[in-house]
Amino acid sequence: QVRLIESGGGLVQAGSSLRLSCATSERAFSHNPTAWFRQAPGKDREFVAGINWSGSSTDYLDSLKGRFTISRDNAERTVYLQMDNLQPEDTAVYYCAADKHGIGGRPAYRYDLWGQGTQVTVST
Repeated sequence: QVRLIESGGGLVQAGSSLRLSCATSERAFSHNPTAWFRQAPGKDREFVAGINWSGSSTDYLDSLKGRFTISRDNAERTVYLQMDNLQPEDTAVYYCAADKHGIGGRPAYRYDLWGQGTQVTVST
């Protein structure tokens, strides 16, 4: 069974940085558009950032541009989310998702592989 495994979450103070990782043993992962989503308590899951299969194209939630950076290392079958200047409103469970059909984009329904999520908590 294909699995995506997120890591790197934790409890940090406002202004700190974290780097999330999403790794898999699935060889086809390097051909899959991949994205990060997040879900805060009581809120809907929202798109954070996405990257195409090669890493040549990225997309970000407008409010996060300049603070978050998505990247990938296909040789390592890993996608990263660098999060800088974290704020309390960034507190959420962060999920990695991959689209086996190669479309990607912002809608969550396009993604058919999901990780279990990693908690990010930002204190004041």
